Amino acid sequence: MIVARVLGRVVARFGQPAVIGEILGGILLGPTVLGGAVDSVFPAGVRPLLTGMADVGVALFMFTVGLEIESRHLRGRSWLTTGSALGSTLVPFGLGIALAFYLLDQHPTDRHGVFIVFVGLSVSVTAFPVLARILTDRGLSRTALGGIALASAAVVDVIAWTGLAGVQAVAADDGNHWKLSLAVPYGLAVVLLVRPLLRRLVGDGTPMRPQHPSAVVVVMCGILLSAAATEAMGLHFIFGAFIFGLVTPKGAAVHAFHGEITDHVGRISGLLLPVYFMVAGLGVDLRHFGVTQAGELGVILLVAMVGKFGGTYLAARLLKLPARPAAALAALMNTRGLTELVILGVGKQLGLLDGPLYSLMVVMAVVTTMMTGPLLTRIYHRPVEVPDPAPRARYRDAEKVPSA
Repeated sequence: MIVARVLGRVVARFGQPAVIGEILGGILLGPTVLGGAVDSVFPAGVRPLLTGMADVGVALFMFTVGLEIESRHLRGRSWLTTGSALGSTLVPFGLGIALAFYLLDQHPTDRHGVFIVFVGLSVSVTAFPVLARILTDRGLSRTALGGIALASAAVVDVIAWTGLAGVQAVAADDGNHWKLSLAVPYGLAVVLLVRPLLRRLVGDGTPMRPQHPSAVVVVMCGILLSAAATEAMGLHFIFGAFIFGLVTPKGAAVHAFHGEITDHVGRISGLLLPVYFMVAGLGVDLRHFGVTQAGELGVILLVAMVGKFGGTYLAARLLKLPARPAAALAALMNTRGLTELVILGVGKQLGLLDGPLYSLMVVMAVVTTMMTGPLLTRIYHRPVEVPDPAPRARYRDAEKVPSA
């Protein structure tokens, strides 16, 4: 954690998100630098405990991300969110399928179909948590463009995780495909039952309905239970935590509770989240990186960047978003960091990715995430108006939408 913190501060001085330093810290403490000594630094008996700590940190952070999303950002802009999400998913997925056929020559597998779909998914994702962190650091999380980017990334990741759940089910072939059908009734239960109960629990800021003294504890338990529920259904646990954050009451009436729960959860996730990136980085081994690997990495980066940036930009422009906001949105959707690492880890566990290919894909995730900041600075360095889709509505400045 010390290495992650130090490197996170170093890269932050260069305008990069701290996650880049945290991932690089994991790589530096992995076999790439330490070689066989990595087993002495991180013994096999310790790694499951680190993984457990990392998972809790990611779940709590995803809750805070859901807690910060407000419906006012998306009011009247669902058309743009849906279109951007589809463009940001379908184009890179199609190019990813072509990439998979290219990679099969160097990384053969007996499960061609599953491998092809997995590679397509892996280049289609957007790192929702890292994107949220970048938007927060740049003061864009409460703007119109920030809201569209967050919502689009959420839709893209839901599609990706649903597809990944299907890949897991086919690869595992354990007869548990039916579990995915539980996601719909679970989502309805959370909205229709859990949300009203949380509203009663946190009160509305009036003396007649004060906040329950155990509200924070109940919410903390709810985060982990919701994460466990989606994990049991075949979806990743971060979506359970994110959904719980979405349905948790927010607004001026519960401002005190909002600040309290954010403070409590933020302290824990801030401590544990770097562990996740360190654990992921331990699986990267670049000691045998050569000309062949450099060529493969170049093709992977080209497909990942062209597919993601081009698909998002074209969809946004077709939906009448001005050129510069559309380019800024495309640059944001090219962020992969956390979500990419999680998906790659699943692929490695399923045996779809060998060690060399896993390492190259992690490098792709780091490079595309590092590009986001400089591209955003160059493209979106001054306020740009984003048109309101409502008929006869005035243009609204994407960087001057007031916060609640």
